[in-house]
Amino acid sequence: MSTAVLERESPTPEEPLRRAAPLWAVLAAVGIPMFMVTLDNLVVTTALPVIKSELHASLADLQWFVNAYTLAFAALLLTASAIGDRLGRRRVFLAGISVFTLASAAAAVATEPWMLTAARAVQGSAAAAVMPLSLTLLAAAVPERLRNAAVGIWGGISGLGVAVGPVVGGAVTDGLTWNWIFWLNVPVGIIAVPLAAMVLRESRGAVSKLDPIGLVLSSAGVLALVWGVINGADDGWTSTGVLTALIGGATLLAGFLAWERRAAAPMLPLRLFRSRAFSVVNAISFTFAVGAFGAVFLLAQFFQVVQGLSPLESGLRTLPWTLAPMFVAPVAGLLVDRIGARTLIVAGQTLLAAGLLWIALASSVDVGYGALVAPFVLAGVGMGLTFAPMTTTVLGSVRPDAHGVASGTNNTVREVGVAMGVAVLASVFASYGDYGSRASFVDGLVPAVVVGAVVVAAGALLALRLPRRVTA
Repeated sequence: MSTAVLERESPTPEEPLRRAAPLWAVLAAVGIPMFMVTLDNLVVTTALPVIKSELHASLADLQWFVNAYTLAFAALLLTASAIGDRLGRRRVFLAGISVFTLASAAAAVATEPWMLTAARAVQGSAAAAVMPLSLTLLAAAVPERLRNAAVGIWGGISGLGVAVGPVVGGAVTDGLTWNWIFWLNVPVGIIAVPLAAMVLRESRGAVSKLDPIGLVLSSAGVLALVWGVINGADDGWTSTGVLTALIGGATLLAGFLAWERRAAAPMLPLRLFRSRAFSVVNAISFTFAVGAFGAVFLLAQFFQVVQGLSPLESGLRTLPWTLAPMFVAPVAGLLVDRIGARTLIVAGQTLLAAGLLWIALASSVDVGYGALVAPFVLAGVGMGLTFAPMTTTVLGSVRPDAHGVASGTNNTVREVGVAMGVAVLASVFASYGDYGSRASFVDGLVPAVVVGAVVVAAGALLALRLPRRVTA
């Protein structure tokens, strides 16, 4: 099966046959919730100094405001996809939107750091049901001739959420209060639930029953592993807690793989990794997330710590980088069949690595913003060229009934990469610099972003291993 051929699934027996919804309605039904959850991945980054002051939060608290979301998201993606395949993807998708909306309201009224951290964890758990199932529901609802274009637009919407997260966080914090970062999700969720219920049709995967042992092992393993990576930078990589988490997580994941080999109805069919395309594209997703999102986390703070800008001003200055994927990803989706996913991914990762290296070499205490615009654009174009081809490669390398689990696997790998990118690049930063002065921040930033560039460049080399033609 080529990348473009993603067969349409039939509605479930209990779902009445109805006329297919127009493309714009389907994109709105899956895109609005997906935009909401991707937005919240980075929306707090530019508001952290204000939240620190108002909630009297520590530096560790600030990290958990970001990482609690990522941890829960990464740990439960496979679980949510498996439950969606079993209970109905639309049903679980709607539940995810509803819980995310309620958790946003809880975050908005938080008065203590632990309350905000807990609400962010619930948000991440709900987002795990929204993100992968949005793509699976889109693939099932869109005709084959429109599939790659739709996936490209989906990638653009996802990129837009990442792009405007820091800007929205900064704008709301400057104009209102930080609480409104989360209040804004409530009316969006209220609109998104009935829209998705009316437009999307129910579908299920091929799994006949749940794999509870697999669910527990995979969720606990990812949770422990990511927790260890996140805390390694602060507590020390050889500390008892971190080592216990890393070793325990690795052991649980090894147990998960061993169990999946013998389970009658595995949550993650290991046969998927017999596809070279599927294995390689997941490795690229990991390196991409480590380098790109780890660098964004530090650069979003650079403008405030080093250049003394407001949250909104800082967010706006990241737009040449983070907004570019919104425009490039849909074009890349249209070009996949003509140029090939491998060519686009290699080009995208090469441009992203070059952009990160350029940013690192240009960064200084007195650097003018104009010197950063070109490398920001270069990095953004590289991200945009990567999103849609990676997604179509993931889906094109598996059968239609495995779209949910394939999407969940890929999103899990990427979110683990995000958490590891923030932790590893922050550790490099802490080894060479600190927040004590403008110069010391730059001293840590430069080697950290260089490491990010090297990791992304490794992904570009891995992309050369992708087959020219993707088949399931």
